[in-house]
Amino acid sequence: MADFLRICGLDEIEKGTAVHVDIDDEPIAVVHTDNGEVYAIRDVCSHAEVPLSEGEIEGCTLECWLHGSRFDLRTGAPTGLPATEPVPVYPVEIRDDDIYVCPEPKK
Repeated sequence: MADFLRICGLDEIEKGTAVHVDIDDEPIAVVHTDNGEVYAIRDVCSHAEVPLSEGEIEGCTLECWLHGSRFDLRTGAPTGLPATEPVPVYPVEIRDDDIYVCPEPKK
């Protein structure tokens, strides 16, 4: 497994929001949910190829702003149409209030 990379401080991403980062030319949305969990998911909707980081977060899902597809932040699986294909998710670690993401997707 690849090394985890420091993305930012936990306090730099407000709860209920997502930010876009590029890791090795891969667009990734780092999501800080309302309950304080942090997830990393490919920042491209599998249906319309638009940034998921601009969508709405509800619980453990992220909604694409264009057509309303929803993705489970834990698995990348679509939970709402029109998307039918999952998007990769990435391992996240919190160390000393910093967010680290592994650039290799979960299997």
